[in-house]
Amino acid sequence: MTLHAPLTEVPRKNLTAGYLETLAMLERLHRLLLDVIKDEFERLGILEINPVQALLLFNIAENEVTAGELKSRGYYQGSNVSYNLKKLVELGYMHHQRSDIDRRSVRVRLTEKGHYVRGTMADLFTRHSDILVRRSVMDDALVETINGSLKRMERFWTEQIRYIY
Repeated sequence: MTLHAPLTEVPRKNLTAGYLETLAMLERLHRLLLDVIKDEFERLGILEINPVQALLLFNIAENEVTAGELKSRGYYQGSNVSYNLKKLVELGYMHHQRSDIDRRSVRVRLTEKGHYVRGTMADLFTRHSDILVRRSVMDDALVETINGSLKRMERFWTEQIRYIY
């Protein structure tokens, strides 16, 4: 008679291994995205801002936001968001204005220069999505499946932060 692990352990081991692979892949993909943006900006001669700052500009888009709103909306997770916003204002990519109600709070929005960078990013991402489809790497259905899975993971992680399980 051979002893086997309970049935619940086998799927859990496989899920844990897959989950760890997903976490490593998310981290690698984020770093790789920053490298792709850096490469594109070097080709275009946009050298005064870094990829993280470019993503900030892309995500802010037409909105007028505070640093706190950037974090709460999930646009930015870094502890140095204030530094990057200040740098983008100094370089002329963003306007800033102190709140009349709370003088400690600063609202930011893109300048024309910021909109140019945002448009450059949008063009890059459009070009990439066209290539992905043309090369049959991804299609609408696969993107929808991936995004659905990532949204479920996002909800799970948010629950882990807010609630003790």
